[in-house]
Amino acid sequence: MKKETKIVAGILAGAALGAAVALILSTDKSDDIKDKLSDWFADLLDASKDKLADVADSVKDKIAQVRH
Repeated sequence: MKKETKIVAGILAGAALGAAVALILSTDKSDDIKDKLSDWFADLLDASKDKLADVADSVKDKIAQVRH
Protein backbone atom coordinates (compact mmCIF):
# COMPACT_ATOMS: atom_id res chain seq x y z
CA MET A 1 0.00 0.00 0.00
CA LYS A 2 2.80 2.42 0.75
CA LYS A 3 4.21 2.10 -2.75
CA GLU A 4 0.85 2.82 -4.40
CA THR A 5 0.20 5.74 -2.06
CA LYS A 6 3.60 7.22 -2.88
CA ILE A 7 2.94 6.84 -6.60
CA VAL A 8 -0.43 8.58 -6.37
CA ALA A 9 1.03 11.36 -4.20
CA GLY A 10 3.86 11.82 -6.69
CA ILE A 11 1.45 12.03 -9.58
CA LEU A 12 -0.66 14.60 -7.76
CA ALA A 13 2.38 16.67 -6.81
CA GLY A 14 3.70 16.55 -10.37
CA ALA A 15 0.33 17.51 -11.80
CA ALA A 16 0.00 20.42 -9.40
CA LEU A 17 3.49 21.64 -10.21
CA GLY A 18 2.91 21.28 -13.94
CA ALA A 19 -0.37 23.15 -13.78
CA ALA A 20 1.21 25.95 -11.75
CA VAL A 21 4.15 26.29 -14.15
CA ALA A 22 1.82 26.25 -17.16
CA LEU A 23 -0.29 29.02 -15.67
CA ILE A 24 2.75 31.12 -14.79
CA LEU A 25 4.42 30.71 -18.18
CA SER A 26 1.22 31.02 -20.16
CA THR A 27 1.37 33.94 -22.57
CA ASP A 28 -2.30 33.57 -23.41
CA LYS A 29 -4.29 35.60 -20.91
CA SER A 30 -7.59 33.98 -21.80
CA ASP A 31 -9.45 31.90 -19.26
CA ASP A 32 -9.73 29.04 -21.77
CA ILE A 33 -6.34 27.58 -20.83
CA LYS A 34 -7.02 28.00 -17.14
CA ASP A 35 -10.39 26.29 -17.53
CA LYS A 36 -8.84 23.38 -19.43
CA LEU A 37 -6.11 22.94 -16.82
CA SER A 38 -8.62 23.23 -14.05
CA ASP A 39 -10.84 20.56 -15.62
CA TRP A 40 -7.87 18.28 -16.26
CA PHE A 41 -6.64 18.64 -12.68
CA ALA A 42 -10.13 17.99 -11.31
CA ASP A 43 -10.35 14.83 -13.44
CA LEU A 44 -6.95 13.74 -12.17
CA LEU A 45 -8.01 14.27 -8.56
CA ASP A 46 -11.21 12.29 -9.12
CA ALA A 47 -9.27 9.42 -10.66
CA SER A 48 -6.80 9.49 -7.77
CA LYS A 49 -9.60 9.45 -5.22
CA ASP A 50 -11.12 6.44 -6.97
CA LYS A 51 -7.76 4.64 -6.97
CA LEU A 52 -7.20 5.37 -3.28
CA ALA A 53 -10.72 4.18 -2.47
CA ASP A 54 -10.03 0.93 -4.35
CA VAL A 55 -6.77 0.46 -2.45
CA ALA A 56 -8.51 1.14 0.87
CA ASP A 57 -11.25 -1.39 0.04
CA SER A 58 -8.64 -3.95 -0.91
CA VAL A 59 -6.79 -3.44 2.36
CA LYS A 60 -10.02 -3.73 4.34
CA ASP A 61 -10.86 -6.99 2.54
CA LYS A 62 -7.41 -8.41 3.28
CA ILE A 63 -7.70 -7.45 6.95
CA ALA A 64 -11.12 -9.07 7.14
CA GLN A 65 -9.74 -12.27 5.58
CA VAL A 66 -6.85 -12.38 8.05
CA ARG A 67 -9.17 -11.91 11.05
CA HIS A 68 -11.37 -14.84 10.05
